[in-house]
Amino acid sequence: MRVFKFGGASVKDAEGIKNVYDVLQKVGYEDVLLVVSAMGKTTNALELVIKNYFDKSAELNSSVQEVKKYHNQILLDLFEDEKNQVLASVNTQFADLEYFLAHNKSPNYNFVYDQIVSYGELISTTILSHFMSFMGIKTQWLDVRNFIKTDANYRDAEVDWELTQKNIAKNVKRKILNITQGFLGSDENNFTTTLGREGSDYTAAIFAYCLNAESVTIWKDVPGVMNADPRYFENTSLLNQISYREAIELAFYGATVIHPKTLQPLQKKEIPLFVKSFINPLLKGTSVSKGVDLEPYLPCFIVKRNQLLISLSSIDFSFIMEENISEIFALFHQFKLKVNLIQNSAISFSVCVEDKFDNFKTLNTILSKKFKVEYNENVTLYTIRHFNDSAAQTVEKGKVVLLKQVSRETMQVVTKEV
Repeated sequence: MRVFKFGGASVKDAEGIKNVYDVLQKVGYEDVLLVVSAMGKTTNALELVIKNYFDKSAELNSSVQEVKKYHNQILLDLFEDEKNQVLASVNTQFADLEYFLAHNKSPNYNFVYDQIVSYGELISTTILSHFMSFMGIKTQWLDVRNFIKTDANYRDAEVDWELTQKNIAKNVKRKILNITQGFLGSDENNFTTTLGREGSDYTAAIFAYCLNAESVTIWKDVPGVMNADPRYFENTSLLNQISYREAIELAFYGATVIHPKTLQPLQKKEIPLFVKSFINPLLKGTSVSKGVDLEPYLPCFIVKRNQLLISLSSIDFSFIMEENISEIFALFHQFKLKVNLIQNSAISFSVCVEDKFDNFKTLNTILSKKFKVEYNENVTLYTIRHFNDSAAQTVEKGKVVLLKQVSRETMQVVTKEV
């Protein structure tokens, strides 16, 4: 069996749904399982519903209606006069959403988030499944929550692998097109859970692992994995082959290649992963598998903007030792600052961090009681895997280098625009 994952961009409108059908016509659909995300920006729209729900906003109903309107337009574009059956299925799901909004008693934000946001995937796969059937492809729609079982850590649930494997091996039919949702699972009480960052890719990997799949393909609007983000670099190149190890290294430094938790189950069974274009599905794309680390072998650039460079030094010129560093990292964890680079000397300690939740001002007050604190805001962190002199010059040219760190394979540079 092959496992395909289609993200929100690939099913954002009726033309996207039709294109998925065209892709399957070209690459085959027998003995295939599709893992599909919510359509377009539906997750964002449902997050607004959640915000309005907790704020007790008068806009709650209108935000729900916007989500309905978006999907109904897709139904009209796809089915014209043949929409009654699928419309009934979609309306049932919206009725379930509205019932939850009216009757939920839980104040737990993460729990409510998972129950509401899940409707994006449930509705998108319902529409896609009906369209495939309408076009003559026999499908089986699977509610992923009956298959992937997790703990109750809402928004970042851990998979119960033993139970999940048993469910998938027993109930997924072969020799047919299966369609299910990415990102979702359920706990022991059958409440919906979500799998955290890159959850849909992870879902594909879970099914592939449990089914001993032939391969996983993630369909994107790009030819494959590039050696740099074309928004920031000219003359980028397609990477034909990446090893599991190299892909994990790139993801660790912030590349939006494949999340490590997606790769781990695939690596265990040496199931290859392909990143291909849903615009040109017959192109080879990028393969991630056991073998050559990188082909072609060339520098890979990763950019993280809007970083904060913090330098701490001891007030009395004493050494910054393990106990100091341990305390500093505990504070970073407490205030949710993600550390992307570390450099230390005897009496100073520098870190490049992301302050996603704007907590540094409060943290700075605490740190300043024990350390001299200096910082630079809005800096950029460049990471170059397999760097050379030319690559280093590319990222340093026209910038002030605030910090540089070099190891055998990797160079990291924190810069400020001149």
